[in-house]
Parts: sequence; structure tokens; C-alpha cells
Amino acid sequence: MSKPTDLVQGTLALLILKVIALEPAHGWAIAQRIRQISGDVLQVGTGALYPALHRLEQNGWIRAEWAVSDNNRRARYYALTAAGRKALQRESSEWERLSAAITLVVRAV
Repeated sequence: MSKPTDLVQGTLALLILKVIALEPAHGWAIAQRIRQISGDVLQVGTGALYPALHRLEQNGWIRAEWAVSDNNRRARYYALTAAGRKALQRESSEWERLSAAITLVVRAV
């Protein structure tokens, strides 16, 4: 049986977009927010997070800028772009459709 964290691989872009839609954040804060909101079920490692952030930035869905974090360190803060807001709506709708279909199958069996 798969671990709950295996799900993150296919939905990581959606999770990141949703978190930074709330407010711009640096990488570590994004990972912590996902963990916190999911009740410690989803844990995103740096090996998955930073490549995903890079892909989202290349797609034009997020932008990054350097700033000083709460602990006085330089960090890249990621924010949603207008294209990212549209992508978030699309990805959220697709996730809702897919998860509803999976729920139908699971409950039918």
C-alpha cells in the first residue's frame, strides 16, 4: 500500500500554488505550511519542492524575489502571478473533478 505522501508527487504544483495564494512565502515556509495544513500527513522534501518551484517559475505561474526572512536570513520569496491565479483555478477544478471520481469508485467497491 502506498504512503499518503506519495500523493504529493502528482499534486505538488497545486499545493504550492494554493499556499502562496494565501501570501508570498519562501521555500521552507511553503513546505511547513503544507505539512501544517495537512495535519502532518503531507511532508514535502527539498528534493521535490525546489524543482517544482523552478518549474512553476519557468511556466510563469510564480515569481521569486530575494528578501530577508523572519530569522534575518536572505531567502527567495515566491508569489503568484496573474497566470498562476488562473492556473490555480484550473488545477483546483481538475483536482475536485478527479477526487470526486476517485471517491465514487472507492465508495462503490
